[in-house]
Amino acid sequence: MSRSGKARRRAPLSRERAVEVAMGLADAEGIERLTMRRLAEALGVEAMSLYHHAANKDDILDGMVDAIFGEIELPPLTADWKEAMRRRAHSARAVLLRHPWAIRLMESRAAPGPANLEHHDAVLGCLRRAGFSLALTGHAYSALDSYTYGFVHTELNLPFQTSEETQQVAEGLMSRFPVDQYPHLIEFATRHVLQPGYSYGNEFEFGLELILDGLERALARG
Repeated sequence: MSRSGKARRRAPLSRERAVEVAMGLADAEGIERLTMRRLAEALGVEAMSLYHHAANKDDILDGMVDAIFGEIELPPLTADWKEAMRRRAHSARAVLLRHPWAIRLMESRAAPGPANLEHHDAVLGCLRRAGFSLALTGHAYSALDSYTYGFVHTELNLPFQTSEETQQVAEGLMSRFPVDQYPHLIEFATRHVLQPGYSYGNEFEFGLELILDGLERALARG
């Protein structure tokens, strides 16, 4: 196919297209390797052409963060607040696991986009409609996001993913010291972590319910 034919079949260049491709690059290669030159190369254009659609790299990052918030489920207007926050937390975790680079950027942008603003407004509105005071709304939002972001950060940085990898890591650790030196660690590893069906990700639900139950008690106290 001629160069002109390829150009006709390529998707038109736009900020939205650039953000989409940038997210794919960050997913595949990491956010550290994302540059305007690398993005232009992936788009099949000259770097200067890209600047006609995006002011700079920060503009692209703003768009990427906005797209992330757009993927997270918004709390519906009529839902019970606990169920709404539960569903939002699980949705956020799934999105952040798909895009490991996003956690460090989520709350860092000085120019949030419409999806970002809509998301925050919807969460605040859900809690306020449920009777949360402004102060308790702030506490709830902070606790839920800190837990969700922190859990995913830990999950992404564990040295194991599968049960086989978990067993290898545990056995490697236990082989480095006498079995009676750290008895509680050995007990936890052999009788819990190395049992069939163990997954660190299953801990997310337990911690989330603790937070939601605590918020429910705080709301009842007024």
